[in-house]
Amino acid sequence: MSGKLGLRLKLARQTKGMTLKSLAEAAGCSESLLSKIENNKASPSLPMLHRLVGALETNIGRMFDEVDGEEGIVFRAGQRPLITLDPLRQGDGVTLERVIPYSAGHLLQCNIHHIDAGGSSAGPIRHVGEEVGYVVAGEVELIVDERSFHLREGDSFAFQSERPHHYRNTGTRRASIFWVNTPPTF
Repeated sequence: MSGKLGLRLKLARQTKGMTLKSLAEAAGCSESLLSKIENNKASPSLPMLHRLVGALETNIGRMFDEVDGEEGIVFRAGQRPLITLDPLRQGDGVTLERVIPYSAGHLLQCNIHHIDAGGSSAGPIRHVGEEVGYVVAGEVELIVDERSFHLREGDSFAFQSERPHHYRNTGTRRASIFWVNTPPTF
């Protein structure tokens, strides 16, 4: 995760005129945890990060450094930004590779979710929007509304983002999902 995440969260909180206590309450965490996150001594899980940026009325993309690519049109392999979520709990093993780096002008958001064997997203997430995904490699279990779907390479999915959803790698090798959602929330 970006070393600047904590500072950016703190600046966003201060810009909104929120106290540690008010943001912690809005995001459903303790002031102590929020303080640790802001000081880069702890990393939020993906659901916690969603709650924090939701309470701050922003999105995850604004919390990370990103490049604009060649005039904001071409994004070269190996040069796209990577976001590793929650490195303190390395068992999660999820890395997001930006296909479209964050820009206020984009209506879509597109990432490749790389999930190590045994890795998973941290609990159900729900937010505004719509999502579509395509399993590029490996096997994953997608859970939407507590309903489980076993997906293999070449399978795809689509659902409304307001439905609680999460995923995990059920295979023995790294899995990758090409994932698009609108509006941008990461």
